[in-house]
Amino acid sequence: MESELKDMNSNPPSSSSSSSKEDRPLLKSESDVSAAIEELDKKFAPFARTDLYGTMGLGPFPTAEKVKLAVAMVTLVPVRFVLAMSILLLYYLVCRVFTLFSSPYRGGEEGEEEEEEEGGGGVVQEDYAHMGGWRRVVIVRCGRFLSRVLLFVFGFYWIPESCPDRDSEVDSNLKTTSSEIAENGETDKEEPERPGVIVSNHVSYLDILYHMSASFPSFVAKRSVGKLPLVGLISKCLGCVFVQREAKSPDFKGVSGTVNERVREAHRNKSAPTIMLFPEGTTTNGDYSLQFKTGAFLAGTPVLPVILKYPYERFSVAWDTISGARHIIFLLCQFVNHLEVIRLPVYYPSQEEKDNPKLYASNVRRLMATEGNLILSDLGLGDKRIYHATLNGLFCKS
Repeated sequence: MESELKDMNSNPPSSSSSSSKEDRPLLKSESDVSAAIEELDKKFAPFARTDLYGTMGLGPFPTAEKVKLAVAMVTLVPVRFVLAMSILLLYYLVCRVFTLFSSPYRGGEEGEEEEEEEGGGGVVQEDYAHMGGWRRVVIVRCGRFLSRVLLFVFGFYWIPESCPDRDSEVDSNLKTTSSEIAENGETDKEEPERPGVIVSNHVSYLDILYHMSASFPSFVAKRSVGKLPLVGLISKCLGCVFVQREAKSPDFKGVSGTVNERVREAHRNKSAPTIMLFPEGTTTNGDYSLQFKTGAFLAGTPVLPVILKYPYERFSVAWDTISGARHIIFLLCQFVNHLEVIRLPVYYPSQEEKDNPKLYASNVRRLMATEGNLILSDLGLGDKRIYHATLNGLFCKS
């Protein structure tokens, strides 16, 4: 034992030399990591950040950008944060006051309560969107107005909207719109069909704020959202359908069935809450269009496609490969943010598309990609998770 201790004490330089040897591969690995990240960004291009702030928003930052961030942190960020929280609290109070003494709407009340008690992944229907009368009008109008004010606070001072005309298109999949029916004076339909669902590409949580300001639709949200302070009640006033994302096949049928029912209800009944779906199922960097899921198209009702574009010079508001806190700070630090909206005419499916939801979804996706100048990609949520996990592993090593 003593000889072993002597050997260890007699060779201290070897430990330092070994540590220096370990340092060399580490320097090598840093360049390897950057090369690996570049390769990953090419492979998973729809989710890669291409702005000045780099992958995961970790830089490196130019000196001028560091100065801008420092100034904004002590000026813009505190003011915007206080204003945003004040608006959120104000709207929560509006929702709380105007839902007093009203019981929330529950679809299949007993079944839903059983599912929730079991704790399995399923659907929870509990909303105030089916509440009629003047109180509902106040909630909707205040929600739309305050959502737009909140976007203004975040730097979206003006939001240009365009409505492309598709009269000259020679595509059998493109159907006449409500305005065209009115102009042509067709008498076989007294009134154009109401779209059952709004479909949109998904770039950021800011998408929800815009759609709230434009049409105040219902969304599909995680079950946990309904239990959040402030936001939970607001989501119920929106009429959100609460689901558990990791639900297995038995509960998934319940999710698709509930969404399908809400789409049909919105199509038939003008007073029913409109539902808004992101058929890609996850966010992208705004330059790509992922494969559409068929949930919005199963009912075979007309859909209203909306395309959101976020032009940027410094920071991209795309919510990919970046933490929520970092994203919000950079968003608040940017004095002006940009959003452009392309509202396409209502898309009326053919009988073939009604019979084949995959074809219907594919045709709407191609149309939106063409009008929004988006690149079609076959990647999906599973690929995004692999990309994020690999990035996290590489940054941990570096």
